[in-house]
Amino acid sequence: MSRATALLPDLSPLRRHRSFRLLWLGQLVSNAGTQMRLVALPYQVYVLTGSPFHVGLLGLFQAIPLISLPLIGGVIADRADRRRVLIATQSGLAASSLVLAIVTQLGFTELWILYALTAVSASFSAIDQPARGALVPTLVERSELPAAIALNQMLYQTAAVVGPAVGGVVIASYGVAAAYWIDAISFAAAIAAAVAIKAPRQALAFPQSVVDSLVEGVTYVARNRLLLSEMVIDLLAMFFGSVRALMPFYAEQVFKVGAQGLGLLFAAPGVGALIAAVTSGWVSRVRRVGVAVIVAVCAWGLAIAAFGLMTEGMFALALALVALAEAADVLSAIFRNTILQGVVREELRGRLTAIHGVFVIGGPNLGQVRAGAVAALVSPQFSVVSGGLLCLLSAAAVAIWAPELPRYEHTARAPARDAAT
Repeated sequence: MSRATALLPDLSPLRRHRSFRLLWLGQLVSNAGTQMRLVALPYQVYVLTGSPFHVGLLGLFQAIPLISLPLIGGVIADRADRRRVLIATQSGLAASSLVLAIVTQLGFTELWILYALTAVSASFSAIDQPARGALVPTLVERSELPAAIALNQMLYQTAAVVGPAVGGVVIASYGVAAAYWIDAISFAAAIAAAVAIKAPRQALAFPQSVVDSLVEGVTYVARNRLLLSEMVIDLLAMFFGSVRALMPFYAEQVFKVGAQGLGLLFAAPGVGALIAAVTSGWVSRVRRVGVAVIVAVCAWGLAIAAFGLMTEGMFALALALVALAEAADVLSAIFRNTILQGVVREELRGRLTAIHGVFVIGGPNLGQVRAGAVAALVSPQFSVVSGGLLCLLSAAAVAIWAPELPRYEHTARAPARDAAT
């Protein structure tokens, strides 16, 4: 019983800190609504056009703001009250979803409107994420950072499972407009939480131009090999190991399970991620956090390489390997964020959270290009297996290049230069 209890999430940040609890609950509700919208939009575009290409363009209109704006969001998060930034961004997201609900209800569903509202929502999200990521460490004790980060991972994975499931039922029963109305209403919880929380006095960044602020953040990362290594190791792992683009090939040509099996291949990572998140109670007891990152990345690479070797009749094992890979990635994310938020200076927290986010977003997207290119030049199986093995090699290379990473230990005491946090 005690061993089972030790696996459960450490809920102490939720119990001990009212502001963190409010922020977490508000985000859980709004994230579930957002996931409903992310199911409804592609469905609506496909019904309107019957074109997978037009559905794919939604990703483009999301990706451009999510890649280009987080650094600006990081500057804002370091210059302004992060709580007020969250109120503004969540209000903007609510307004975007409200407009989407109204135009859909009234039948004004031209594609350009849907694409424009997608871009607007993604823009608010790009500004919201650095402020939110930088605010969380100020609401809990330093020793509770791993547990708080794990709870946030559980929040995202729970919403990613529950939101689409409920969204599908809502869309089938009441139409896509109903999903948008629920999404718009769900932001009320996040806005109310942001209004109600009380954060410690924030150490604001020294006033300077936006360009100088960005240069300061990038320079800080470039000169801090520990921070740079935890970002680079994930970038390389995702670049070599992201094989989502090849899942249709494996479903049709290798496992011969068709569209239904492809759906299971796409669902398996979410299951693995959720299991990792809800059994993360042990992560706060890990002190050699840098070593844990390396181990998690290696587990990701091994699982991907093994998946590439699967043949017809091994579909169940393939699902388990994909779930295992995503579980390892979730644990890597928890440990990497623990390093980031544990060593960064308070006045740089927003910008470094944003830079970290760019690495996280860039790796999988570039990885899809690599996977497709290698598959076309050699074979899909070679692309997957070689990618998994290159994850292992890249993890070893980063550990050798940056010994600060395997040596890093998380402690309850902040470094002297970060005492203000």
